[in-house]
Amino acid sequence: MSIRFADRMKDYESGIFQVLNEKKDAAEQQGKRIYNLSVGTPDFPPAAHVVEAVSRAVQKPENYKYALIDIPELIEAVQMRYQKRYDVTLETDEIMSVYGSQEGIAHICLTLCDPGDVVLVPNPGYPIFGIGPSLAGAEVVTYDLTEANHYLPDLDDLDEDLLARAKCMVVSYPLNPVCKAAPDAFYEKLIPWAAAHEILIIHDNAYSDIIYDGRVGKSILRIPGAKETAVEFYSLSKSYNYTGARMSFLTGNKDVVACFKRFRSQIDYGTYLPVQYGAVAALTGSDQMVKEQCAEYQRRRDALCGGLRKIGWPMEDSEGTMFAWAKIPAGYTDDVAFVMELVEKSGVLCTPGSSFGSLGKGHVRFALTMPVEKIREAVDAIADSGMIRA
Repeated sequence: MSIRFADRMKDYESGIFQVLNEKKDAAEQQGKRIYNLSVGTPDFPPAAHVVEAVSRAVQKPENYKYALIDIPELIEAVQMRYQKRYDVTLETDEIMSVYGSQEGIAHICLTLCDPGDVVLVPNPGYPIFGIGPSLAGAEVVTYDLTEANHYLPDLDDLDEDLLARAKCMVVSYPLNPVCKAAPDAFYEKLIPWAAAHEILIIHDNAYSDIIYDGRVGKSILRIPGAKETAVEFYSLSKSYNYTGARMSFLTGNKDVVACFKRFRSQIDYGTYLPVQYGAVAALTGSDQMVKEQCAEYQRRRDALCGGLRKIGWPMEDSEGTMFAWAKIPAGYTDDVAFVMELVEKSGVLCTPGSSFGSLGKGHVRFALTMPVEKIREAVDAIADSGMIRA
């Protein structure tokens, strides 16, 4: 039998991380030491009180039923977190959980877009930003993020005819992969601009707790008028190392929240209750661990970015996220080929920038997922490879 798969599958190649993992396995089988700085999975454990909350909940048989709803304690915890951390007051109908921000971003355009509607996504940008709208049959149009404009979209330069067809726009700062933060002035311009063009802003706020050099991560919902024209995904994955538990939230415009909640009720029965209780513990606990973790990420950033500069690889310091972004060194033109040669010669594995869009070509992304000592070893291995021409 010959099975004819959906045409959309032509757009989905094997994920770059699967390819890189196969490359890593092959190198390890050859006895090479590998420094895997490709995948952004936190190497920190979740806080003990979060693990304890999950453990207690797991012992209760009644918690194995369909959850169906977000427990009231969870909604209250999100309200408390937003008030304390962002000085944003959320109503109960402005909050819902999703099974990780990736799932939420993958599905939200199914409630917003009809086939042919335009969704604006960043280039470079995280792949799910474009994959999600494409699943809804939307026309995905990228907006350029360039070094010359500090990797911010030039709102004044976007085509007016295009904006008239645009349904929504995905924005995220600090932005993975380019590791840049956005100033308040950008958001203060973005919200009234979006309202004037009737474009819903979908803000991915995954990294506001991992931001460096005294910068303060904020919520887009603090901007006057934001709840009228924006929603925000807020994740526990990176701030609280709750990655495998898959717990994130959609917050903001209550009409969008209500519609998305109705859609998800058709495909999901709610988040496993012990996971919800663990999230309550995380959101209502002390911020001390989150702050200490951010400081450690900054030390890792300094070790990597500063270390590579010292051996002759110019790169800017990451402003936020758990990553660092760099142009490939002098003498190289293909980022994918460079990444493969780098792991062969040094054992250091990073991610080619072209996997994040056409404007990522000629760049690489490093994940800050090893202790400082190991990152220094990785820098030394790159220096010893002879690939950097000072």
